[in-house]
Amino acid sequence: MNVGIIGLGLIGGSMAIDLRKRGFASRIYGVENEKVNADAALRMGLADEVLPLEECVAASDVIVLAIPVGSAAKLLPRVLDLVKGSEKLVIDVCSVKEAMCRVAQGHAARGRYVATHPMAGTEYSGPWAAKPGLFDGNACIFCDVEESSPKAVHLAEKLYDTLNMRITHMRSDAHDMHVAYVSHISHVTSFALALTVLDKEKDEKHIFDLASGGFSSTVRLAKSSADMWVPIFSLNHDNLLKVIDTYIEKMNDFRDAIDAYDEDRIRELIEEGNKIKRIIH
Repeated sequence: MNVGIIGLGLIGGSMAIDLRKRGFASRIYGVENEKVNADAALRMGLADEVLPLEECVAASDVIVLAIPVGSAAKLLPRVLDLVKGSEKLVIDVCSVKEAMCRVAQGHAARGRYVATHPMAGTEYSGPWAAKPGLFDGNACIFCDVEESSPKAVHLAEKLYDTLNMRITHMRSDAHDMHVAYVSHISHVTSFALALTVLDKEKDEKHIFDLASGGFSSTVRLAKSSADMWVPIFSLNHDNLLKVIDTYIEKMNDFRDAIDAYDEDRIRELIEEGNKIKRIIH
């Protein structure tokens, strides 16, 4: 297979490493608008060539959209125009799926598109963040597969099998609701905690000297790229607002109990929270 990857950052670059190393891709073509990123991707061997979009699509059997979801949603119809009438596969790796499926709906090449979300990543971005084995053992969500051709779905499954991912099927609207709870709210709260501590640090210069591993792990996601997360928050607006409202409600429960010196209620809230151990070990 010749694989074209639009966006050679953390996800696209990590895909490139393993798809080549594990024999799925014979050649990898990249599309990268940032010259610094394009040069780095070539030096690191993430792509054999960096090409203009039309040339990359023409040369590739599989095209991966690995750019922020706002840009991906705008680009997807153009890519589908370019693959119309062919057997090429188009996938995206965005963490908002309903918007992606909506822009593809009714397109003559809709069957060649498979909406996917590999649940993997780090707080880092750019070609330098790409790493082998990023996807191993993680879940990949396929959305609205009934809109895709069986051959396209089969090839997408083969690609993610190569990356050692577990494939799950969901409706795109259900996907967006679930990721608002398990992923998007984590980033909101991490950004908010970082802002809280940075605001306090203006007056207390030694606060970071006291920061432990617990703080570092909790605020780690606040290092994530605004270019990636602004469109995610915007396009998953309705689901995310519901989760934020619930989160504020739970924060107020803690605040009220602490304000009232109600140790029984604090214990009750903590022990309720401890039940997450049933899901996450």
